[in-house]
Formats: sequence, C-alpha cells, structure tokens
Amino acid sequence: MYRGYSGALYQVQRSADNSTMDVKVLSEGGYADAKAQDAFCAATHCVITAIYDQSPMGNHLAIAPPGGAHRERDAPVNATADPLTIGGHRAYSAYFEGGMGYRRDKTRGVATGDEAETVYMVTSGTHYNDRCCFDYGNAEVNNLDDGAGTMEAVYFGNAKGGLNHGGAGKGPWIMADMENALWGADQVQSNELSIHHEFVTAMIKGDAGEAPGHWAIKGGDAQAGGLTVLWDGPRAPRYAPMKKQAQICTAALQLCTSARELRTSAASRPHLGRVSAASRLYLGCISAVSRLRRARC
Repeated sequence: MYRGYSGALYQVQRSADNSTMDVKVLSEGGYADAKAQDAFCAATHCVITAIYDQSPMGNHLAIAPPGGAHRERDAPVNATADPLTIGGHRAYSAYFEGGMGYRRDKTRGVATGDEAETVYMVTSGTHYNDRCCFDYGNAEVNNLDDGAGTMEAVYFGNAKGGLNHGGAGKGPWIMADMENALWGADQVQSNELSIHHEFVTAMIKGDAGEAPGHWAIKGGDAQAGGLTVLWDGPRAPRYAPMKKQAQICTAALQLCTSARELRTSAASRPHLGRVSAASRLYLGCISAVSRLRRARC
C-alpha cells in the first residue's frame, strides 16, 4: 500500500447492464469511495472483477482462470456482501466463498526460483474454514501443481489432517502453502499456537538458501500492531531450495486502504459462517526483497 496513492483500488461490475466502474480513494492515501460504489450498485448485484496493484509494477489481478485444482474459471466476490465501518467511513471487504479467487500469471518484481520473499495479509480472524486452501501469495504460472517448493503463499484457517499440518489446539493457524502441503513448521506435528483476533496480520518470510533452508511465520492483532514469531527455522524436507514461479494467486483484497486504519478503528460486520475455501481479506502484499529493497505495497 502507498500512503500517497490516489488511483483506483478495484473494479466492480453490476449485473443490471454489465457495466463496470473503478472504485477510487476519496483522497490521496485515504479511504475507498464506498458511496460511489453504493450509488453504482443500487438496486442491482455487483461483483469485483479486478484488483489494482498500487505499485509501479502493474500486477493487477483478474478473476482466476481454470487450473489443476479447479477446472473452471473462478467466481468473483460479491462487492457488497460485507460492509464495514472504518474510522467513521463505510467500506467493504472481499468476502470469499468456495470457488472464488483472483490471479495474475505474468508478473513483474515478484520472487522467482529461490529468491527471498515476504508475503503478508490482513484478514478476518473469524471467517475461515478447515479446508485447503485460503491462500495469498506466489504460485505456479501455469495454474497447475508443479511439485514441492513451487508455491510460497500465506494461509489462514484451521485445516488439519492429511497434507494440512495444523498446529496445537483447534486453530485457526497461520501456515505456509509451499505446494503439496500446508506447513506450520518443518515437520507435520508443528505445535504452532492458534491465533485469535478480530483482524489478523498473517506473514510468512522465506529466505534463499540450500537445504535445510530457512523461513518464518509471524502473526498478530492487526488492530493493535506488533507480531509474534510463530515459527523460525528450517524448511521441511524437499522444500529447499525453492522453485518459485512468480504468479500471484489470491483470495486477498485491499479495500480498507491501510493496516493503520484497521488498527485505529472498530469495524462492524454481519455474522460470518464457515464455508468451503472462504475468508475475508483486507490487505495483501508480496515483497520480493531480493529484487526490491522496499515493500511493494
């Protein structure tokens, strides 16, 4: 995210006539113009069709194409399903349910191969499920499973069992999807602590290096600031060196315009159920630190 950004945040499309509108900020570095969105979507249904990258890289996200795990084009999220009040301003989250997602296969400035990378998101701490996988991060450019180490994405939920290596208690946990498994440590029994906040900052940091490699998980209350280290150590066997491909896969969306606003504001929202592959995401960023000496958001 950029404090001086004054452009469009995302695009909505209404069902009445299939026309589209870019939702911009009210002022430089400010809140999303939800009032304009409400007027455009009045008496009809709106979905989000594009998510705009604020950086010079131009990694804008579109509705995800078919892939190996989902043979049909993904569905877009409902643009008005989850209204919030942030600092007295109306805004919307991206309310993800089963089969919804966004991707960009051709990117600029995103880590490839074994380059170091940090990925984080701000998401709802109460809307999640026990399935694989609500992810945001670096994935395969062909939308297929290319084997261990070809993804590096942050996950939030309480998936446990099989290839989903949830931690202690009942979850939810922050984990890394590195393809073919969700990891909370370098082994199946991670004992990673659950994390419980209304809004969660979830982060994974992946370093470069030959086996055993090194990576970390951090998380915390997005409204309070500060992160707790939940894992800091070697990668799981077969996951170093990494083989990242620099595609951005996401169920992540920045509608609240900054983590600072989440920290300083109370948010009101409807009751949230648990559904397959569902979550709500407010802010996401990938920083390819080996190429860019500052975060891309």
